Amino acid sequence: MAEAAEKKSRNPFRSMAKFFRELKSEMKKVVWPNRKQVINNTLIVLAVTVIIGAFIWILDAIFQYGLFQFITR
Repeated sequence: MAEAAEKKSRNPFRSMAKFFRELKSEMKKVVWPNRKQVINNTLIVLAVTVIIGAFIWILDAIFQYGLFQFITR
């Protein structure tokens, strides 16, 4: 039994063919977003990135000011 499994797995072309058959089958199940959804999601990601970037920039400025005050005293 184990020998039969080893013999099947030795042929790389069968494995690759099986992989591509399964890949084609799985790609048929994919639901792609429409243009409106892509634009909406992109805008959300950009907005959140800008907000988080501004938050980090403000925290950095506060900590820089505090460190400067600590060092100059």
